[in-house]
Amino acid sequence: MDASANFFEKVYDIARKIPFGRVTSYGAIATYLGAARSARMVGWAMNNSHHQKEEVPAHRVVNKQGLLTGKHHFEGTNLMQQLLENEGVVIVNNQIQNLETVFWNPTKELK
Repeated sequence: MDASANFFEKVYDIARKIPFGRVTSYGAIATYLGAARSARMVGWAMNNSHHQKEEVPAHRVVNKQGLLTGKHHFEGTNLMQQLLENEGVVIVNNQIQNLETVFWNPTKELK
């Protein structure tokens, strides 16, 4: 397995731990994995997550401002937003409104 595939698997493992109704950021996952400057690579992993056998809740990973920057990688125009809203997350203009309340930081939550 090459290094990026191994990194992607670690990203998917963390993403699967994000609780229902919560979100995290690409950067928070990268930091947790000891690769703080690899937020973009976490994004690439999320873009590829629909190819995984076990579901990856990629809709719960947003940018650090709470913007749904990965939404164009979901089928349908607003699927990412709909999935989050179904979990009680409030979104206006592609941005999570209560980010500080729903943000899940793996570095603090997974000890």
